[in-house]
Amino acid sequence: MPSTPLRTDPPAHGAQPVTGLRERKKAKTRASIRSHALHLFKEQGYAETTVEQIAAAAEVSPSTFFRYFATKDETVLDDLIDADTFRIMVAAPVELNPIEAMQYAVNRTFARMTDEMLDLEITRNALIQSVPELRKGVMAEINRPIELLTEAIAIRLGRPTDDPDLRLYAGAAVGALMTLTQARDEPRAAMTSLGELIGRLDRVLHLPPA
Repeated sequence: MPSTPLRTDPPAHGAQPVTGLRERKKAKTRASIRSHALHLFKEQGYAETTVEQIAAAAEVSPSTFFRYFATKDETVLDDLIDADTFRIMVAAPVELNPIEAMQYAVNRTFARMTDEMLDLEITRNALIQSVPELRKGVMAEINRPIELLTEAIAIRLGRPTDDPDLRLYAGAAVGALMTLTQARDEPRAAMTSLGELIGRLDRVLHLPPA
């Protein structure tokens, strides 16, 4: 699924991005569909759950489901830390370097999460680890967070998004973060300490000057 471009006219640093009523309603519907899908996958199995069942649980039509997700795979592969997190990163305090700004955005994202949301994220990661087609799918989706991170860094630093150094830096950061997260034995600890893990990347990743 193509990523949503980040705004190129970021608000004052530290401010929260503002969304309209229409966007909030769409986000709420998308989150509801995703939540019901993950609950059903956990209760009755991924293969055994159909799009029709997910739509019925979320009280939407199958056609509405497909307006938000092209396949049921996407309800799992659609990452929690998505475009909104990177918009917060763009608006983070100007004195923060790229890794610090990402850490700031992730911490703000997790601070807003309820226990239920965190449990669903743990379920999502467990499904990716246990369902072969989802493991393949997450590799196909890896470009999405890399593109979003590249764009966020480019906006903050005033550099072009096609700068190859930015893309390599973003790819290294996403790859390292995936490795660090998967290395944790306790899923909840891995999720809640994600901001701390991102901070560790600053020790080993260095972005060359323009």
